[in-house]
Amino acid sequence: MSSQVYIRVATLADAEALAVLAEQTFRATFGEANVSEDMDAYVHEALSLGCLLAELADSANTFLVAFIDAAKQPVGYAKLRTGSTAAVQGAAPIELQRLYLNDGAIGQGIGAMLMGECLEHAQSNGHQTVWLGVWENNARALSFYRRWGFEVVGEHIFQLGADSQRDLIMMRLISSALTE
Repeated sequence: MSSQVYIRVATLADAEALAVLAEQTFRATFGEANVSEDMDAYVHEALSLGCLLAELADSANTFLVAFIDAAKQPVGYAKLRTGSTAAVQGAAPIELQRLYLNDGAIGQGIGAMLMGECLEHAQSNGHQTVWLGVWENNARALSFYRRWGFEVVGEHIFQLGADSQRDLIMMRLISSALTE
């Protein structure tokens, strides 16, 4: 029997599970390549329960959460935020600020499902451009985004604790063809 993936918009009731997943996936993705003090500082600053409650309450943000079957804990999530940066020249932009899966969900197509939902959400809300920042050393993410038609249009600094890291800014236009 195959598993069924469900993706829905997160609510304030999802904040605790989302905070756990956000910290777990961020540490799993970047922990080995960064010092623990910088990781701890970023998690406290950006992924704490208080931060996620505030982000969930902010209408500029939309969180999508992915579940397998009837699980109560999400296995992945994405965060979209209305707005732009100087490097993005496309019309009606929205930022894909986060897209993370727990280790057990990687390789099951859930990342592609989340990306598809992000693009559909953006398009249905009148956005014509999706952009994101991705760490220049995150080869897996860079490959994933390129498969989805994102192209590098600039760079910016991502502050991880005391470490200033270079993120590549990537963007793609939204069209009627929303698949990779």
